[in-house]
Amino acid sequence: MTIHNNRSVSHPDTFFLIGIPGLEEIHAWISLPFCCIYLVALMGNTMILVVIKTERSLREPMFYFLAILSSVDLALSTTSVPRMLGIFWFDAHEINFGGCVAQMFLIHAFTGMEAEVLMAMAFDRYVAICAPLHYTTILTSRVLMGISICVVIRPALFICPMVYLIYRLPFCQAHVIAHSYCEHMGIAKLSCGDIHINAVYGLFVVSLFLLNLVLIGISYGYILRAVFRLPSQDARLKALSTCGSHVAVLCVFYIPSVFSFLTHRFGHNIPHYIHILVANLYLVIPPSLNPIIYSVRTKQIREHVLHIFTKRVTSNGSLTSLH
Repeated sequence: MTIHNNRSVSHPDTFFLIGIPGLEEIHAWISLPFCCIYLVALMGNTMILVVIKTERSLREPMFYFLAILSSVDLALSTTSVPRMLGIFWFDAHEINFGGCVAQMFLIHAFTGMEAEVLMAMAFDRYVAICAPLHYTTILTSRVLMGISICVVIRPALFICPMVYLIYRLPFCQAHVIAHSYCEHMGIAKLSCGDIHINAVYGLFVVSLFLLNLVLIGISYGYILRAVFRLPSQDARLKALSTCGSHVAVLCVFYIPSVFSFLTHRFGHNIPHYIHILVANLYLVIPPSLNPIIYSVRTKQIREHVLHIFTKRVTSNGSLTSLH
C-alpha cells in the first residue's frame, strides 16, 4: 500500500483481476473463442489498412474514416484482449495500480473514439446522399483533418477526468476487481471513500456516448427522407446499399453496448458472469466484425481484397511450378 501527496490518500500497489467470476474453472475454454476473435480482428483490420493504403482509387472520405475505424479497432482490441488471455492462460491476475488506471483510460478513450468515428461516417453518408453535388466541397482535406483531430481529442479530454477521480480516492483493504480488465466504476467501487462524483461523471460520459447515437439517428432520418424522394427504385436501392455497411457496423457496436449498460444498471437478477461476458464481447466483437462487414458489403474493398488474395495464390502457384 502506498501513500500519496501527504494527504493520506492510499493506493494499493496492485489490483487482482479475477477474470470472469464464477467461470474460473473454464477460463481455458473461454479463452479459445476470444483468441480466435482477436486474431480475426488483427488480420481483418490490418488487411483493410493495407488495401486502403496501397490502392490509389480508395481516396474518398468514406475510406479515410474506415482507415481510422480500423486503427481504433486494432488499438481497442490490443488494449484489452492480451491482458484477458494472460489471465485465462497464465493466471496473470495481478496488475499494478498505474497500469490498471492506464488500461482504464485507453479502453474508455478508444471506445469513445469508435463512437466518434461512427458519427463522422454517418455525416459522410448524409452529405453523400443529401448533398451529393457539394460532397467534395464540404468534405475537403482540411475538414477531414479537423474531424480526425476531434475523433482523437474529444474522447481523450472526456476520459482524462476519470484518471483524476480515481487517483483522488482512498483504497483501504479491497483490491480484487471482479472483471477481466480495468474499468472506471470497477476500480471506484473498491474505494472506501465517497464515489458519488465518479458515478455521476460516469453517467455523464455515457450520456454523451448515447447522444452520438441520437445524432446518428437524426442524420439517417434525413438520409431516408432524401432516399425515398428519389425518382426510381434502382436509385433508391443504390443509395441505401451505400449505407448498408455503416448501419451494420452501428448495430454491431451499439446493440451490445446499450445491452451492457442496461443490464449493468437494471439487470440485477442477471448473473454477474453474464455482465462480464457481455462487457468482454463488447470489446472484441465489433473490431472483428467491422472489417468483415466492409469487405463483404463494400464493392471496392471486396474487389481489392480478393485481388490481393488471388495475386498471392497465383504467385505461390508460380513458385511451386518453378520447383
